Amino acid sequence: MDKALATADGPVGPNARGYFGEYGGMFVPETLMPAIHELTAAFEAARHDPEFKREFDYLLKYYVGRPSPVYFAERLTQHLGGAQVWFKRDELNHTGAHKINNCIGQILLARRMGKKRIIAETGAGQHGVASATVAARFGLTCTVYMGALDVERQAPNVFRMKLLGAEVRPVEAGSRSLKDALNDALRDWAATSDDSYYMVGTAAGPHPYPLLVREFQSVIGTEARAQMLAETGRLPDLLVAAIGGGSNAIGLFHPFLDTDVAMTGVEAAGEGLDKRHAASLTRGRMGILHGSKSYVLQDGDGQIIEAHSISAGLDYPGVGPEHAALKDSGRVKYIPVGDDAAMDAFKLLAKLEGIIPALEPAHALAHVIDIAPKMKKDQIILMNLCGRGDKDVFTVARHLGVTL
Repeated sequence: MDKALATADGPVGPNARGYFGEYGGMFVPETLMPAIHELTAAFEAARHDPEFKREFDYLLKYYVGRPSPVYFAERLTQHLGGAQVWFKRDELNHTGAHKINNCIGQILLARRMGKKRIIAETGAGQHGVASATVAARFGLTCTVYMGALDVERQAPNVFRMKLLGAEVRPVEAGSRSLKDALNDALRDWAATSDDSYYMVGTAAGPHPYPLLVREFQSVIGTEARAQMLAETGRLPDLLVAAIGGGSNAIGLFHPFLDTDVAMTGVEAAGEGLDKRHAASLTRGRMGILHGSKSYVLQDGDGQIIEAHSISAGLDYPGVGPEHAALKDSGRVKYIPVGDDAAMDAFKLLAKLEGIIPALEPAHALAHVIDIAPKMKKDQIILMNLCGRGDKDVFTVARHLGVTL
């Protein structure tokens, strides 16, 4: 878990202050700095501890069900008529998404630090479910902050969290979505950090969170690299992953950064780039949000603009700082995909492959559907299918005018 980030221009971070080039840092109140320093020290000790890695790997294998397979989507490939389409199937993990990888690592850190209570935020609910799951597994209490809008549109995951013993606190402030849940979770942590551990769900926030989440999620790309060599005899030509805060994408991309494999992150264009969207890397500019400097959606006065996506997990007005650095370096390309294209991709995958994806990777799939026919038939696209769509059936039904 020690591999440094590298791009075509060489290493870009993070440095000791948590910066990836110009982005990152620790922009938190003084009251939180002791907790940040405590976490940083604990993580640095853990990542060099063979026993920590042994337990992390054991739980990923026997509790999460890793390695997740790579899968050749034969019928989708035939339908598109271009490059081979492969999926890294992280939706087959316990709890149904990539989020559990990071939560396993962080719950081991929390236990190592002697914390008895977990605080988490969630948008689509998958991180909330994963946090509640690992808290139950290790006997810790868990409080999950969730925007009231997301509570409404992700009712199945809210029920799952409660079944797992977590307290779900709806947040009515602001846009009633992920940004506001993060605000309240940070406030809770500032008041209770002596006995609480804040389990950040994405590769964003103050240092060391972007680093530690990347390291725990890099199992995705490490597995995929070995699996594609075993299955096809070579590395893919293109990696594709959805981008909200950016954890599933950085988990896939990071172990390939020292190769010449092309990479594309797909963010949410919502109703359109001139309307409501969540395309921070496309339409945002440098700003500070939730403890770090990155691309942020903001108005001319620096006020945060409310994000929108049909996908609750992409409905965020910022992005992790490592993605910002990768965009500026040119190593990774980032493109926006709207609600309608994601919905069309969602339906197509269900009909052609018998796989119902989450709306988050459906955005990535929409780009695959667009780009694959323009590529040669001997080229390979590997897309991270980072979540399954059980949680989104009510949202999709409403979008299609179907009453369940």
